[in-house]
Amino acid sequence: MKKMLLLGALAALSLTPLAGQTSTWEIDAAHSAAHFSVRHMMVSNVRGSFGKITGTILLNEQDITQSSVEASIDASSIDTGVAQRDNHLRSEDFFDVAKFSTIGFKSTQIQKASEDKYKITGDLTMRGVTRQVVLDVEPLSHPIKDQKGNLKSGVTAATKINRKDFGLVWNRVLETGGVAVSDEVRIELELEINKKAAPSAK
Repeated sequence: MKKMLLLGALAALSLTPLAGQTSTWEIDAAHSAAHFSVRHMMVSNVRGSFGKITGTILLNEQDITQSSVEASIDASSIDTGVAQRDNHLRSEDFFDVAKFSTIGFKSTQIQKASEDKYKITGDLTMRGVTRQVVLDVEPLSHPIKDQKGNLKSGVTAATKINRKDFGLVWNRVLETGGVAVSDEVRIELELEINKKAAPSAK
């Protein structure tokens, strides 16, 4: 659920510094998604995703920790493979997409965790509530060119959140003990990003 969001920001961290200063990369919405999993009835994991994610990464190619990320997820794009459940998740019990149509993420700090891994700290806003989250970033690929000569890269990032921190408090107590939906939600972002061409000199 989280968004994820969110985050989208993570893609920037997968890149090995290229020649130059700051470049702009945009999330490819057609090839990116925010996946989530949550424990259901204490016995199994329900998995789903948000399929509409957009965002921009301002990449400092000299020092990645000085980069920034901003992303947005269309909350109504949630998909768990069961229409009735998806409609419930869009309702006031959960994301209330009629009032809160997007899930947003904006980075506040990027830190190097190891040789090729980073942590992105940022503000995640969901259902009108903003909380700080930390994303663990796993680089997937070095930049490559597609058939049209556009530079692309990809990355995976993960985090865990407590849904109640964002006002998603609906639940049901089971007769056998426990609850229908766990509080902890695991999030994984699969992002493909495109380098935006620099404006031509006049």
